[in-house]
Amino acid sequence: MSNSRIRVRFAPSPTGPLHIGGVRTALYNYLFAKKNGGDFLLRIEDTDQTRFVEGAEEYIMNSLKWCGINWDEGPDKNTSFGPYRQSERKEMYKKYAVQLLDSGNAYYAFDTSEELDEMRKKLEADKTKQPQYDCHSRKEMKNSLTLSSSEVDELLNSNTPYVIRFKMPEDFIIEFDDLIRGHIKVNSSTLDDKVLFKSDGMPTYHLANVVDDYLMQITHVIRGEEWLPSAPLHVMLYKSFGWTDKMPDFAHLPLLLKPDGNGKLSKRDGDRLGFPVFPMKWTDPKSGEVSSGYKESGYFPDAFINMLALMGWNPGTEQEIFSMDELVNEFSIERVNKSGAKFDPEKAKWFNHKYLLNKNNEEIANLFANIVKEKGFDISINNLVKLVSLVKDRVNFVHELWDQLSFFFIPPQTYDEKTVKGKWKENTAEILTKTIDVLNSISNFSVQEIDKVLHEFMEQNQIPAGQLMIGLRISMVGEGKGPDLKEIMAYLGKEEVAKRIQRAVSING
Repeated sequence: MSNSRIRVRFAPSPTGPLHIGGVRTALYNYLFAKKNGGDFLLRIEDTDQTRFVEGAEEYIMNSLKWCGINWDEGPDKNTSFGPYRQSERKEMYKKYAVQLLDSGNAYYAFDTSEELDEMRKKLEADKTKQPQYDCHSRKEMKNSLTLSSSEVDELLNSNTPYVIRFKMPEDFIIEFDDLIRGHIKVNSSTLDDKVLFKSDGMPTYHLANVVDDYLMQITHVIRGEEWLPSAPLHVMLYKSFGWTDKMPDFAHLPLLLKPDGNGKLSKRDGDRLGFPVFPMKWTDPKSGEVSSGYKESGYFPDAFINMLALMGWNPGTEQEIFSMDELVNEFSIERVNKSGAKFDPEKAKWFNHKYLLNKNNEEIANLFANIVKEKGFDISINNLVKLVSLVKDRVNFVHELWDQLSFFFIPPQTYDEKTVKGKWKENTAEILTKTIDVLNSISNFSVQEIDKVLHEFMEQNQIPAGQLMIGLRISMVGEGKGPDLKEIMAYLGKEEVAKRIQRAVSING
């Protein structure tokens, strides 16, 4: 489409929470618009009122904001192209449906649901390849193509329920170019006569989205692969309206696949394998079921976006860590893959780990402070900065810091049985008791002094380093892991270290 300014839209339906596949679609639209100095629109496609879910629209908007995907136009940012909810635009769609009726590209269909069921059963019984309402079966149905004009008028005047269907031409080759999938050809005879306007006075997605894209001057339609089968109809609608010079370029994105690569990623996969498939926590308004989100699971929004960007798009380099600005600069539709992208939960954690490492210790400490406070401790930020620096490289999420650092706040209540059994020797208690006096002799209880005094003590008494150090570590931490032992002891202080040694000796003997 030739338009001086790029305009793209993300058009979700408020039928539930936003799947991460939807977030990726929004992201690619956003990146494409910003890369090309264009506009990114958010449009809410709520024509199907039967599937409307309370709170879903707000959830979609909050999720995009958390991700840093900000729209230029949308329900809360109206311009001359608004409104941006299809339910608020419904008055305008009827005239376009009538325009197609008048041009012979659409027709009234008065078939009841029972008649439609009967048609499908008959076609299935006849072993018809595609049992659908199409250029063949419509000739046997109750519509304005088979009825006389007076019969049609009578049905309309008596308020008989009807739909308006698109009249798909017979044996016509529909051709269009997809920016990801190349040149596409479809024979119109394989397609059904889709409903464009429903009996409830609302348009279907097909009519509304084409009309809206035209009126909002959308230049590129970047959407999921599941919409590819609908693209030929949309191309035909542009032709039927005489809008071919305004038809947008299409790009159909690859699917996000299950971790094993077999099929589309679903909420069920996340529940089964223990990872979120929604950007934020979602509470179903009817069932009350709560689904986890990336935000509440501890992911940084920029890490989440970085991970999603690389699921289907390849920068062509070895670089994996990108800021949003870098993604904008590097993104191109040409480097989007045709094949589906397998979701890797471990890779998602890896991205978060990388972002956590890149954040300064003070920022992480401020986030961790909330967790420490919830646990009932009041520790200065300076001390938390020190603690964070000791274990930051061992965690993927801020909330995991507590598991790594809890012994700084709460002395060990139990001691790891396996470690004690394997490492606590007969004379460990005796050595540790003597160590208390050695440590008490230090005036400046620093890492350097602790290290120096302990080395002298081990040399003078011919004590194996491993035996003393593991005994001290069990005493301080309760198990055989943790950050640098001298750092732990220096932080705890002389008095607390002595108390912990005494307790460990009294319990482990």
